[in-house]
Amino acid sequence: MAAITTARFSFNWPTYPTAHYAVGFAIATVLHVITYYFGGLYENEQRLGYPSQLPKAALLNLLAVGADGLVALLTGRYLMPRANLLVLLCTGSLLLVFNRHMTRRIRSRYSGQPKILLIGEPDDIELARKHLQDAQPDVQIVGHAANDPQVILSEIERLEASDVLLLSGQSFETLYPDPLAELQNRKVGVYQRITSSDTLLGLRRVRQIGGMPFVVLRAHALPVCRLRFKRLLDLLYLLLLSPLFLPLTAVVVIWVRIRAGAGVIYRQPRVGFNGEVFTTFKFRTMIATAEQAGSPVLASRDDPRIIAGLGWLRRAHLDELPQLWNVFRGSMSIIGPRPERPEMVTALSKQIPGYNRRHDVPPGITGLAQTQAHYQTDAVYKLGYDLQYVVNWSPVLDWEIMLKSLLVMARASGQ
Repeated sequence: MAAITTARFSFNWPTYPTAHYAVGFAIATVLHVITYYFGGLYENEQRLGYPSQLPKAALLNLLAVGADGLVALLTGRYLMPRANLLVLLCTGSLLLVFNRHMTRRIRSRYSGQPKILLIGEPDDIELARKHLQDAQPDVQIVGHAANDPQVILSEIERLEASDVLLLSGQSFETLYPDPLAELQNRKVGVYQRITSSDTLLGLRRVRQIGGMPFVVLRAHALPVCRLRFKRLLDLLYLLLLSPLFLPLTAVVVIWVRIRAGAGVIYRQPRVGFNGEVFTTFKFRTMIATAEQAGSPVLASRDDPRIIAGLGWLRRAHLDELPQLWNVFRGSMSIIGPRPERPEMVTALSKQIPGYNRRHDVPPGITGLAQTQAHYQTDAVYKLGYDLQYVVNWSPVLDWEIMLKSLLVMARASGQ
């Protein structure tokens, strides 16, 4: 920013003293660093098959420059001359790409060549070895192993491998969730080769390693920076919506107390982020002996246990208003897969492969499955919506689900 201003005005910066510019540049720098962080620019980067950084750098720099302009619009204080923002948008993106290129070169210089362990069937290993030797001679193949998690771990330690290429389709199932999480903690890159049929499903972020298509495997769908961004947005939404929800909650408390008597809040253990059990809160809409036997009983649409006058609360999902307290505490999110009981999670995890992947994000008060599926939709199909949300999470997707949830609540309350 200082270089751009100097290039335009030499050392005679107009209008304001140097200290004024310094403060503006400092604020802009903080905004840019925050944007880059939540955009994933500082996450650990896998070494093989680097994708082009220019599109990501340009998008993040556009958002950061937009934040600079928004501060000026809201406060009337320009962080830098307005024309400098356009120059910063272009030069900043190029400098980000150059910075990533240089850090990769420095990393390669001090860490040495990537040491690759090949995992798969003998034919797949031999074919991959030929491709790597011909198209990517800057890597070192240190060995190969079969699809056995224990063998893979021991071979990685013995050979000091920095990266693992999974060449067969069933390899992922043998590594997820363990030892994939352990390999990620060791910063060992894990890549799954994809087939032509996989690409027809619309896979993105495909990397070319030795002329072969791979995707990076991670133990969790969202990196830490994006989870923190999602948490920050939840707190912002709570702050903005509190003038609406606090009075509404007070009215519902009074109504439930009148209809249901003492014990307005119903507490229940649910499975949340990373499979941890937490206590969720709801307004009590069923009789006190609804589950007297102690085992969970799934509710039906016209359940006879529902207290008269409170059925509309369930249909409009207003009985879940106390879960905003769960959101405030961090055990839940406003949008996410609905939390289930531990007993149901145990049973569904055995029946449905990959079910626990929905715990990669905090559970939500509402989610994609609640806006797209129906109450009677099978858990297998609901899981498809949940995983779609986890993999494709973005603030825009959350806004879409919020809007659809409000429409669902409005229709249900009118029935």
